[in-house]
Amino acid sequence: MTNLDSKIVVEGNKLFEEFKGALTENYVLQALIAKGFTPYYFTFDNRYEIDFILQYRNEIIPIEVKSNENINNTSLKIYNEKYASNTRIRFSMRNLNKDENLINIPLFMVEYLEKIM
Repeated sequence: MTNLDSKIVVEGNKLFEEFKGALTENYVLQALIAKGFTPYYFTFDNRYEIDFILQYRNEIIPIEVKSNENINNTSLKIYNEKYASNTRIRFSMRNLNKDENLINIPLFMVEYLEKIM
C-alpha cells in the first residue's frame, strides 16, 4: 500500500525508517491471523495504546510490537498496572526472554507464539 520499492527495505533508507514500525506491526498481524488468532487494537485512558489484544484460552493478552531493540513500552506497563494481566507479549529484535509476566519474543519467532505461551 505504500508503494515502496523492495530495494528500500533491503538497502535501508530514511523513507523506510518512517514506515518500519507500521510494516513490522503488519508482519506480526498477518502472522497472528495465519495462526488463527483474531487480534484487536486497544486503547485506554485516551492516551495509551496496545498494538494487539488477543484472547487465548481464558486470558486476555496484550501484545506490543517493536521494530528494533529499543523496547520502551510504557503503554504495556500501564496496561499491566491497570488490568493485572497474567501474560504480556512483546515482539522485538531482542532475544527470547521472560521477565515476570512479560515474554519478549524475537520477531522471527512470531509463528511459535502458542508454543512459547
